[in-house]
Amino acid sequence: MTVSYVVSGFAVGLLVGLTGVGGGSLMTPLLTLLFGIHPSVAVGTDLAFASATKTAGTLAHRFKGTVRWDVVRRLSYGALPAALITTLLLKHFGAVSDGIALTIRYSIAVSVFLTVIALLFRSRMQAWLNAHPQRQLQGATLANATIAAGALLGTLVTISSIGAGAVGATLLVLLYPRLSPAEIAGTDIAYAVPLTAIAALGHWWLGSINWELLATLLLGSVPGITIGSLAARAVPEKFLRGLLAITLTSVAVKLIW
Repeated sequence: MTVSYVVSGFAVGLLVGLTGVGGGSLMTPLLTLLFGIHPSVAVGTDLAFASATKTAGTLAHRFKGTVRWDVVRRLSYGALPAALITTLLLKHFGAVSDGIALTIRYSIAVSVFLTVIALLFRSRMQAWLNAHPQRQLQGATLANATIAAGALLGTLVTISSIGAGAVGATLLVLLYPRLSPAEIAGTDIAYAVPLTAIAALGHWWLGSINWELLATLLLGSVPGITIGSLAARAVPEKFLRGLLAITLTSVAVKLIW
C-alpha cells in the first residue's frame, strides 16, 4: 500500500506541475475513492501537505515581487475566522462521524465541480471584465467582497481541502481582473499559507491527520511536481486542462453517486 501512495503522490504532483491546479482537487478524491480513506482523514492530511508546499511557493513569489499583500490581508480577514469557526463546528458534530463524512464527501464533490468551472471559464471571465471596466468593483465594495470571498474559501478549504487553488484564483480574477497571471498565482498561494496552516492545525486537533500517509505522499509528489513543471511547456495547455476537467467531473459524479 505504501508504494501505491508514493505512486499516487507522484501522479498528482505531475499533474499539478503540468497544469497548476491545486493538489487538493486531485489528491483528496483519490484518497477517498481509490484507497477508502475516511473523508476527514483525507482532508486533514491533504491540508498538512498543502501548508508545507504553499509556504515554499510563497517564498519564491515574494522573491519575485508577485504577491499583492493588501489583497492577501483582505482575504485573510475572511478566511481565517471562517476556518476557525468551521473547525469548531466539525468538532461539535464529530469530524469522524458517518454523518459528517457524508457531508464532507458532498462538499468535496461541490469543490471539484467549482474547480472544473474555474479551469474552463477563468480566462473568458477575465477577458470579459477587462472589456467592461464599468462592471469591476471599486473601493469599499471591492474590499468587502474580497473579505466575503475569503470567508467562503476558508469554509470550503477547511471542510474539503479544495478551493485555495483554482477556485481561489478564479475569484481573484473576478475581483481584480487587472492583476497579471503571476500576481494572481502569487497572491492565491500567499493567502492560502495561513489558511491551510490553521485548517491543518484544526484537523490535527480533531485527530484527522495521518502523518505516515503524509510522508509517503510527499515522497512521490515532490519529484512529480518537479518533472511536471519542467515538462509543462512541451504539453499543450488546452489539452491538459480539458483532460483534467473531464477527469474531475467524473470524480465529482462518482463522489455523489
